[in-house]
Amino acid sequence: MAKIINTSGKRKTAIARATVRAGKGRVRINSVPLEFYPNEMVRLKIAEPILLAPKAIEGIDISIDVKGGGMMGQAEAVRTALARGIYRWSNDPQIKDVFLSYDRTLLVNDSRQKESKKPHGRGARKKFQKSYR
Repeated sequence: MAKIINTSGKRKTAIARATVRAGKGRVRINSVPLEFYPNEMVRLKIAEPILLAPKAIEGIDISIDVKGGGMMGQAEAVRTALARGIYRWSNDPQIKDVFLSYDRTLLVNDSRQKESKKPHGRGARKKFQKSYR
């Protein structure tokens, strides 16, 4: 039976689910290969785990489905799911140390959320102006 690993990553309201299986070193996000992902800055952000552990991705295919949130929220969720998948597939403590020393959010979800809007104002903290006359 083939070995398959499922991981996930979250950032704000974006949720990414990654499936790692034996293959040829391909990474697909919502069925789009990483090389053809539209925004270059987002592509570089997602590719960070691959650049930190280039040998680890050889021989595996990673398929990631992401939904919710905005462009950068999705990118950070994808990169967390990707890094977790690489680490769980290789099970190498050295890769874990490299990821954690570079950026903790590669393996740990960023739990920060948008603060909710309150009454008497335009946003979470801002209040409508008060006039005495």
